[in-house]
Amino acid sequence: MLQRFAPLLFLLGILVMGFGGLMLVPLTLSWVIDDGAHSAYDEAVLITVLTGALLAQLGRRHRRELRVRDSFLLVVLVWSLLPAFAALPLYFQIKDLSWTDAYFEAVSGLTATGATVLSGLDHLPLSINFWRTFLHWIGGLGVVVLAVAILPLLGFGGRSMLKAETPGPMKDSKITPRLAETAKGLWVVYVLLTLACTLALQQVGMETWDALLHAFSIMGLGGFSTKDASLGHFNSLEIELVVVFFALLAGINFSTHFLVLSQRSLRAYRFDVEAHYFLGFLAISSVALAVYLWPEAIYDDFLSTLRYVAFHSVSLATSLGFATTDYAQWPIFAQLWLLFLGSFVACSGSAGGGIKMMRAVILYKQVSRELMRAMHPRGLQTVRFGTAVVPDHVLHAILGFLFIYVVSIVSLTFLLIATKLDVITAFSAVVACLNNTGPGLNLVGPATTYAVLSDFQTWVCSWAMLLGRLEIFTLLVVLMPAFWRR
Repeated sequence: MLQRFAPLLFLLGILVMGFGGLMLVPLTLSWVIDDGAHSAYDEAVLITVLTGALLAQLGRRHRRELRVRDSFLLVVLVWSLLPAFAALPLYFQIKDLSWTDAYFEAVSGLTATGATVLSGLDHLPLSINFWRTFLHWIGGLGVVVLAVAILPLLGFGGRSMLKAETPGPMKDSKITPRLAETAKGLWVVYVLLTLACTLALQQVGMETWDALLHAFSIMGLGGFSTKDASLGHFNSLEIELVVVFFALLAGINFSTHFLVLSQRSLRAYRFDVEAHYFLGFLAISSVALAVYLWPEAIYDDFLSTLRYVAFHSVSLATSLGFATTDYAQWPIFAQLWLLFLGSFVACSGSAGGGIKMMRAVILYKQVSRELMRAMHPRGLQTVRFGTAVVPDHVLHAILGFLFIYVVSIVSLTFLLIATKLDVITAFSAVVACLNNTGPGLNLVGPATTYAVLSDFQTWVCSWAMLLGRLEIFTLLVVLMPAFWRR
């Protein structure tokens, strides 16, 4: 058994040690500014690095190329275990924080969900808030993709591993011939956009640290803030416009940004069909929802209504999850519509959650094809996305994904309802966590936290976040009995 999984242990150990190295960043910050949290990081780094070294030692004699089965298991182990180590600084530093809540917060950070159990964020040590938002930034494009960039240096290929983790239905597409170059290219784009977002937030009035930490959340499409009132603390239209702009960029496939950068041309945006649907649907939805809310007289005029509706439509649709007002005070239709947007609007290959816009459009076109077949049984009907014909095996995979997506929402919602949680809270918590959106409705709405949940309910939501981040199939494949047969 050890020999069978030894290569996994070695790679997992390397990744865990590398993750421990990332903790040195907030540790150094804590020492420099003396915010009183350095002892928590000392212990966390020691535990993480020693555990990683032990795992690597156990597997170092049996190194080999990863098989597809190994890759799936490694991805699941990475996303399940790294939050346990990420939770250590929070658990050691924050008084009365249970391990369940610390793990939930870390899972929410790494999966870029943004659901939180913490309050009093304004008074947390700076390095702790840095670590929380830094987790968004790490997890936004994927811990695994970052690791793939260095796997060739260790003598391991990583294409099957990237395929297991990469979001979206078109998993076999490549940007560059070599996998390491692809991963590195994506991270270059990611870093440049993060720096641009930080500078833009500074220019419109945010202090340097707030700008950097919120840029981490925005580019990772997370939602952690340094303020209990989220972006509503700043009450600035200019800041909101910057956030919306960069959230839209983060919601577009990073491959498109990479092509724009490498080709030094904006043509890639023009040919990205999914981005057109993404931006068009958001624009129409924002205006329509503002028109719906305007007669309710919640805000003074239509422009104010449009301001808040557009911000929250983009924030929830991209799965960013920032809030500037308590939209739980809106009519229930508007609240559910925002939750619905987070289910499908973000583009594949972005840091967003949900089923992705590409799948939603293809599903819509498949329904249209079936209706046409009913009228013209002998006609030859194809499903196209842009100019490309969608192969049947992709259609079947998308239909299967949608089925298990709906089943997951229904099953987890009933599980939470069985624990005597009200229907709206249970449903919205599951949808928000599965789509990696963050805030839900009612007891877990934008003005509250997930601290109201029991330990069992919190673990269910943690499971939902992992399901959503790994796009369901990756995690469920590992749980199948057939997966473990030789």
